[in-house]
Amino acid sequence: MDLPTFLMKSPDLSEGGCVGEFAAEWSTSQVGAKADIVRQEAHHVDEIIVLDGHLISTISDPDGKEVCVGFYAGPSVVTPNIARTRAGLSLVSITATTDARLARVNSDHLTQLMISSEPVRDWANDVLRNALSQKADREWCLAALGGADRLRWFRETYPGFEDIFNHALIASFLGVTPVTLSRLRHN
Repeated sequence: MDLPTFLMKSPDLSEGGCVGEFAAEWSTSQVGAKADIVRQEAHHVDEIIVLDGHLISTISDPDGKEVCVGFYAGPSVVTPNIARTRAGLSLVSITATTDARLARVNSDHLTQLMISSEPVRDWANDVLRNALSQKADREWCLAALGGADRLRWFRETYPGFEDIFNHALIASFLGVTPVTLSRLRHN
């Protein structure tokens, strides 16, 4: 999908008539499968939209154990920079799991666009609100649900993702082992 078409899906932008100008502020690029978009603890200041393809976000502990904390299937917006960085350093790694086409804009530049355009501000605030809501829903899922209910929640929240993302990543995201996920999937 192209960026203007994706942005037009937002009522905030489609009614404001500023999609073309806003889309022109973003740069697009193609990345290959397994490409690192950003590594945890690396300097990162971009906002990212996945136009086509699939990305994951992960965190690693000091021993290198990696946990999946996010899935992105294009077209979608990656969790906003303010929620995934601290002092300009990324709290997560973001990796392409397929070839992907991305749109990027510098976070500070987006902030300036938000100040100067109410439709852009409304769009960006809606993106942030949705990302924070998704994170809270996942935290609730991990804290309150057992394995079978976590899988049911995942299927309802991320329809079709079970077919496009690695099951070991899904197990990690749900806080279960791959063996447990396999058993749950076959019950």
